[in-house]
Amino acid sequence: MAFTAILRRSASRAAPLAAQLIGAQRRNYYSAFSAVTRAAIAPHIRPGAAYFSGRHFSSGPSSADKKLLEILQSEVDCVVQSEDYGKDVDVPEDFPFTLQDNVGETTVTLTREYEGETITIEVSMPNLVTGEEDEDDDVENDEEGAGNESSVPLLVTVAKKNGPSLEFDVTAFPDEIRINALSLKNPETDDQLAYEGPDFLDLDENLQKAFHKYLEIRGIKPSTTNFLHEYMIEKDSREYLRWLKDVKKFVEA
Repeated sequence: MAFTAILRRSASRAAPLAAQLIGAQRRNYYSAFSAVTRAAIAPHIRPGAAYFSGRHFSSGPSSADKKLLEILQSEVDCVVQSEDYGKDVDVPEDFPFTLQDNVGETTVTLTREYEGETITIEVSMPNLVTGEEDEDDDVENDEEGAGNESSVPLLVTVAKKNGPSLEFDVTAFPDEIRINALSLKNPETDDQLAYEGPDFLDLDENLQKAFHKYLEIRGIKPSTTNFLHEYMIEKDSREYLRWLKDVKKFVEA
């Protein structure tokens, strides 16, 4: 009986020890397995990358994307409802130019032939004045003589066959055309240091008026520039709307 009791006590003491040994072996096994697994996948993990279970991802747009799409659609609606979008711009009866307007470009090109000359006008997007500019900007504009009117930049080139051309940098305001600079371009040379004449405003006043008349008889006059002013404002709305829709389509994809 005493011997049996001794065996029972010994067995009871050995059981926890055996369990501890088995648990330790399991932990060592899983630790070794985890180390081997990490070593195997390490080359395929970018530094700093985080991996999550697939159940955390969604195929639909995020809340930020949804908000962006809502704002884009709201802006599309505003453009469509604006008075400038889709407005019919009447072409003047004496408009002498052929107008080329390519979708997606920020300029339109006018061309015409006049007494052996080729006249080209590159018309850029308008500089719009909305009345929301800062007071400092208004003071600066007044000092420069620009006032608070929207304007359209023009680059006018008068070219003769196989010869030089006169290039005018022009700003068109409503009912006013301002020549900012002019230069004589020679197609046979590209000398960046060539003398291009004085500043236009430094020319004699009579000479300035004569250059304005020179452009006027070639079709660069208020009736033309007023039409271009309205046309470019409407084009600006069209191009902006197209851009909004393209961005919205990209976010939705």
